[in-house]
Amino acid sequence: MEIEKVVMDLIINSGETRSFAYEALAKAKEGKYEDADALLEKANEMIDKTHKIQTSLLQKEAAGENLQVSLLFVHAQDHLMTSISEKNLISEIIELRKAINPLLGIKEN
Repeated sequence: MEIEKVVMDLIINSGETRSFAYEALAKAKEGKYEDADALLEKANEMIDKTHKIQTSLLQKEAAGENLQVSLLFVHAQDHLMTSISEKNLISEIIELRKAINPLLGIKEN
């Protein structure tokens, strides 16, 4: 697999992870917890898929293959790290929303 394609897959999958996570947060704000949980599951699936891509690169390098590290590759790694952090924080915020929404008069839909 060409490194450019791998890098773009990392960026695209990381973006999809964040999109699913933020959509889940919006659903939780509305009290749609089942929808929010389903979207978080999709975000987790994207993270798993992206981790597999990253792991394949690490395995290649560990096997002695010389990988070209470019600014785009570093950018892709940054996207992955950021999407993981945001997804984890959003998961915690959704749990808070589940507790706070009833106090705000927002019923579970």
